[in-house]
Amino acid sequence: MTKKLTLGAIPFHWDADRKRDFYARIADEAPIDMVYLGEVVCSKRSPFFERHYPDVIERLERGGKRVVLSTLSEVVLPRERRATTELCGQTDYPVEVNNAAGLSAVDGRPHYIGPMMNVYNERTLAHLARHGAMHFTLPVELPQTAATALARAAADLGVMVEVQVFGRASLALSARCYHARAHRRSKDECQFVCQEDPDGMTLQTLGGDNMLAINGIQTLSHSYVNLLAEIGDMHTSGISHFRLMPHSTDMIAVAAIFADRLAGRTDAAEAGAQLDALNVGAPFSNGFWHGVAGHRYLQGSAFA
Repeated sequence: MTKKLTLGAIPFHWDADRKRDFYARIADEAPIDMVYLGEVVCSKRSPFFERHYPDVIERLERGGKRVVLSTLSEVVLPRERRATTELCGQTDYPVEVNNAAGLSAVDGRPHYIGPMMNVYNERTLAHLARHGAMHFTLPVELPQTAATALARAAADLGVMVEVQVFGRASLALSARCYHARAHRRSKDECQFVCQEDPDGMTLQTLGGDNMLAINGIQTLSHSYVNLLAEIGDMHTSGISHFRLMPHSTDMIAVAAIFADRLAGRTDAAEAGAQLDALNVGAPFSNGFWHGVAGHRYLQGSAFA
């Protein structure tokens, strides 16, 4: 089973020029096999970049990347439902469904299931596979035991499994926008304040410890998931795709580090040292994978 490196859709509100430059570099320089493209967090952000999709897709495909279009993860308004149905109804590109509102539009056709769909057990996976799902990105909070069971079930069904191995973990979504509220604004009058925090707004405890990050309606971990050391076991368990989440750090360097690790050109210790040297601006974590508190980072014998 071939290991594939993927790049999730940008969850943050970067301006259009920054996104275009980012995807141009990914297309030309990053050893990534597949790129998810689309607005997954806030529908109000969509008009800023949608018109650039054709050019971005063409550039990515010219760079040898497979492109998958991602839907919104929170569908509340009629216009959001219409946009989701329209995206899922097109047949030019495969679609990653992140909200059940899109399932009827892809029913019976091959599609991807994103990490926001909460596939936690084999029965859910089998049900979605019967309706055309051919690829599942598991929720980031699943431990190794559950992910392994789902990967084995997926293999029996002939579908693929993907896991996020780098970047802040998406923990929750809300119909309200705390990012706007923190700046004494309403969701409707947010003035896109989330753009001021390119990796999310840090949320601290009363004691002053960094705890979470806020990205519009999305709550993220403060720490960055880092599963470099676990990749070998993940692949042995039947996981074939490994997702990086975009951040302001040098994602070309991140992709190169993970690609070398996937290919066996570096061991876990060497790859880990390279990632540490990037100084991403937050601690690493792998607790969810090991069945402990998600913010923890276990190394070596601590895995037991």
